[in-house]
Amino acid sequence: MPESTATFLGLAPPLWQSLALTLRLAAITTLVLGVIGLPLAHWLNTTRTRLAPFLETLVTLPVVLPPTVIGFYVLVGLSPQHPPGSWWRDLTGQPLVFTFTGLVIASVFYSLPFAVQPFQAALRAVPRELLEAGTAYGASPWRVFFRLHAPLAWRGIAAGLTLGFAHTLGEFGVVLMIGGAIPGVTKVASIALYDEVQRLDYSSAHAFAATLLGLSFALLLVVTLLQRRRA
Repeated sequence: MPESTATFLGLAPPLWQSLALTLRLAAITTLVLGVIGLPLAHWLNTTRTRLAPFLETLVTLPVVLPPTVIGFYVLVGLSPQHPPGSWWRDLTGQPLVFTFTGLVIASVFYSLPFAVQPFQAALRAVPRELLEAGTAYGASPWRVFFRLHAPLAWRGIAAGLTLGFAHTLGEFGVVLMIGGAIPGVTKVASIALYDEVQRLDYSSAHAFAATLLGLSFALLLVVTLLQRRRA
């Protein structure tokens, strides 16, 4: 097959398939991060429980732990021999490891601090007087949060979501241990790039790496602009 018909923009169809799978994974992960990360950030900012520092440390652990350590423990937890992996198998008849659903769960856990920390900073930056004014008018705490607090912190929240999306694009160790490299199912962009290098196909690897570099740069530029405007 001629090279011009076998590739598009220098990338073979399997690489585009891996990129599409990665974007899908990042989009779903970002949605889940918004649903669970924003209330979690608000709770960590406002709770008075003594367990809060320990829970906040647990959420932050993926920032400092090697991805292989996280991947190993997530792999153990999602395996059919241990809950919650065994619960999922009993419920659906299917395992979580080496599936796209398993990748989503692992990605949410791994990217959680990269969304929660910007959420916390953005929510803390909202003047407390405005929130107290909303409460004084009789609004419930959650109504104040969703109708006043979160909209005023939207730039920081958007930055956290964008950062979570970008971080998911670059995952390697965690997704490799949980999903392996099944084409069209779990073979994400970082693993596909690694495979190209292993095959010594440096021209294809360079084109794919440049594509990922440009996409990551654009996402981080969005985060930078949002943070500067918030400041």
